[in-house]
Amino acid sequence: MKHSEVEILDAKTREKLCFLDKVEPQATIAEIKNLFTKSHPQWYPARQSLRLDPKGKSLKDEDVLQKLPVGTTATLYFRDLGAQISWVTVFLTEYAGPLFIYLLFYFRVPFIYGHKYDFTSSRHTVVHLACICHSFHYVKRLLETLFVHRFSHGTMPLRNIFKNCTYYWGFAAWMAYYINHPLYTPPTYGAQQVKLALAIFVICQLGNFSIHMALRDLRPAGSKTRKIPYPTKNPFTWLFLLVSCPNYTYEVGSWIGFAIMTQCLPVALFSVVGFTQMTIWAKGKHRSYLKEFRDYPPLRMPIIPFLL
Repeated sequence: MKHSEVEILDAKTREKLCFLDKVEPQATIAEIKNLFTKSHPQWYPARQSLRLDPKGKSLKDEDVLQKLPVGTTATLYFRDLGAQISWVTVFLTEYAGPLFIYLLFYFRVPFIYGHKYDFTSSRHTVVHLACICHSFHYVKRLLETLFVHRFSHGTMPLRNIFKNCTYYWGFAAWMAYYINHPLYTPPTYGAQQVKLALAIFVICQLGNFSIHMALRDLRPAGSKTRKIPYPTKNPFTWLFLLVSCPNYTYEVGSWIGFAIMTQCLPVALFSVVGFTQMTIWAKGKHRSYLKEFRDYPPLRMPIIPFLL
């Protein structure tokens, strides 16, 4: 069988970094990355972006050499993606932080509210309920990261962990400071407002979990196959009829419920910022679904039924 040759150039300088001869035509990009790592150990496979054009799109790990538009000598361009960290590590770090930080304020540890309030407890039921809801949300996220989510990409840039943790940890501290403050006042409409908000929160948490389970069942373990998600027998998944990313719809709904429950401005701001970011993600996912699947349901919107 005739072998192929692969030369790898720096995408910025066009300097030749590596020349691989006797590469199997059936070799995948992942296998070529492993061969490249042997001559440049500092660039492990997850750091590498290989492309056919210096400014083109990164090739997928599963792309096969002989199916690419290249001759017997393939020229690939390399970009360093920077230090990488696993998605699981990032998620566990960014979700464990808010859980721990919120509890510091809830238990009123010293140096937060003044000496006379150290380890005192709020007399308002809503404060204790808010702590239960907030803790439940992040414990759920941690467990989903460990046992439910299947990631299409194994890693992300290391710098993202600092950005993500600043966002999650910072907002957790800000909202916890006010909700657990000794001068905190309960919601305007009392128990009725809290009960309504709790119902919204619980329904949306169940919905979010249901969507994550449906998405998990869509992708077999260890594979990167993508399919169109459809509603299952679980009523919470029926939102798939109207939106592409109902997990984000339910996530935003949960935080709106939490904002109504606590009537706290930082929670409302966190909901708005979260909604903005999730809308961007949902639109991107929606576009990729439309591009990949010609029979994609036309009625679906990215995150809000009929609107957005």
